[in-house]
Amino acid sequence: MATIVVHEPVPSPMEDAEAVMNAVKGWGTNEKGLLEVLAHRTAAQRQAIRHAYEEHYHEDLIKRLESELSGHLEKAMYRWMLEPLDCDAVLANVALKKHSPDYPVIIELACVKDPEEFLAVKRAYQWRYKHSLEEDVASHSTGDLRKLLFAIASTFKYNGCEIDAHLAKAESHILHELIENKAYNDDEFIRIFATRSNAQLNATFNIFKDDYGISIAKSLLEEPATEYLSALRTVIHCITDPIKYFVKVLRDAIHQHGTDEDTLTRIIVTHAERDLRLIKEKYYERDNITLETAVVRETSGDYETFLLALLGN
Repeated sequence: MATIVVHEPVPSPMEDAEAVMNAVKGWGTNEKGLLEVLAHRTAAQRQAIRHAYEEHYHEDLIKRLESELSGHLEKAMYRWMLEPLDCDAVLANVALKKHSPDYPVIIELACVKDPEEFLAVKRAYQWRYKHSLEEDVASHSTGDLRKLLFAIASTFKYNGCEIDAHLAKAESHILHELIENKAYNDDEFIRIFATRSNAQLNATFNIFKDDYGISIAKSLLEEPATEYLSALRTVIHCITDPIKYFVKVLRDAIHQHGTDEDTLTRIIVTHAERDLRLIKEKYYERDNITLETAVVRETSGDYETFLLALLGN
């Protein structure tokens, strides 16, 4: 359920392109004028504005916005103005190129998006960077974490709702034995996580909890924390309850010492036209304050105004 508000009647792409030009021309930038247009248009409408702007003014709108804006607003607007698949490709590349790769971004893409959409993201990645997402995952991770990330990034999984109850029972037993033996990096562990559909994995996880009295995620908490075990738990959370997972990501970004604006931007920008309303509702249930209130507390200026607009204000 989307949160952005598109006011009717919607001007033509050329009219919007003219309004954008009026906001950026001359000395200084009219950020309010930009946000009044771009924060209230769908992805298709934003791309139509980009094309109209380029055709009429003979310059790339995104590059112009990069030169006119700065800081967190510039990053947020850059991601917002990309085509959604291209935005996901950029976010994946940025996550992998960090000094300490931000592996949850790759897990989110591989485990939350349906297989066809994830395949489209990988195609966009390859078109933009001239090499595959799998190549970069392998180049920027090591050890057991590489094994897991490469497996989930390279597998095209079945996306149906059908499940095999006998298989779920058998594989829950396999997972339990591996956990009992602390064989978390066993090839069977990774095979099950990487190849089974989300519906099949949820059936396996439910049987695991019923048979052994503990969720599989909690069973992985009993060991000293490692990056690999944390990644396994992230896979589980993304598969079992992605909305709850994204609420946790937002809470961590907001409540840690110093707000993580990159993560805050990523979640709001990429979910504003998808399921951000559900995330907002679950956030309120969890913290008893609205996500908008949290954003106002932790951000300021035009960046705050932009995020609030995407949240539906």
